[in-house]
Amino acid sequence: MTREEKSIAIENLTAQLAGTNIIYISDISGLNAETTSNLRRACFKAGIKLEVVKNTLLAKAMEASSNDYGDLPTVLSGNSAIFISDVANAPGKIIKDFRKKSDKPVLKGAYINSEVYIGDNQLEALATIKSKEELLGELIGLLQSPAQRIISALQNKFAGSEEEGAE
Repeated sequence: MTREEKSIAIENLTAQLAGTNIIYISDISGLNAETTSNLRRACFKAGIKLEVVKNTLLAKAMEASSNDYGDLPTVLSGNSAIFISDVANAPGKIIKDFRKKSDKPVLKGAYINSEVYIGDNQLEALATIKSKEELLGELIGLLQSPAQRIISALQNKFAGSEEEGAE
């Protein structure tokens, strides 16, 4: 790879990093062609971009980014692939699902909304993070619950007074 090609690759990675707040870094080496294809297909269906990257180029892109990746560049050794997503828990769920049949992908680390997670032991927590839509749904449910109880109580009270008036 020439210096110019490296520079272009770093610019592209920097632009990708700037466009998201959710990045998972994993090791997918050792997966056979069929499993890798299935992983890519699952990522595509979930709206996740999966890309194998060179560690040095990704480290330089992280350095050039306005985001603070903290210790995340320290996990960049061996083979690395990045999962870029709009949903915080989606890559974690896919990795966890694939781990039912194989010991890969191995989570190296993740960057989610300015928080840095290091190590494969974080996978369970990351897979169960609630998405923005899930949190909003819960919040709306909580807000609607008291109003629904009041409406129900008023309807019961009103229905009870109608029955009294009919007698």
